[in-house]
Amino acid sequence: MSAPALQTGHVGLNVTDLPRSTAFYRRVFGFDLIGEQTDGDRRFAFLGRDGALLVTLWQQSDGAFAIDRPGLHHLSFQVPDIEAVRRAETTLRELGAELVYDGIVPHGEGASSGGVFFTDPDGIRLEIYAPAGADTAPAPTQAAPTCGFF
Repeated sequence: MSAPALQTGHVGLNVTDLPRSTAFYRRVFGFDLIGEQTDGDRRFAFLGRDGALLVTLWQQSDGAFAIDRPGLHHLSFQVPDIEAVRRAETTLRELGAELVYDGIVPHGEGASSGGVFFTDPDGIRLEIYAPAGADTAPAPTQAAPTCGFF
């Protein structure tokens, strides 16, 4: 008997300030607000597109994302083309988001795929990339994938 086909459902992220994070994710990724609870002890937002749930935000954390702990390394979203990555980079710069590298970079030396690497308001590491068109800049990490060691 073979294993059933799987696909990622949604990703849940802990945040410290639900309204701030909801606004950030909606602006950067163009998510729709599918549902939310903004009062009481259990605050959350369901974000997605075309009715499909993609990201849930849970306000139940303090501090900042710890990159030195086991768990989520980064969350990556693919867009159709490098122009969409450029638009995302413009939005990120307008928001004053922390970019890991100076703009769009390839996934590795000689790779055409690549994107923009950044953090959300809580320091969660994120990536928006396209399958081609990022080979106009040098890879920032030698002998390893760009998205692996940022």
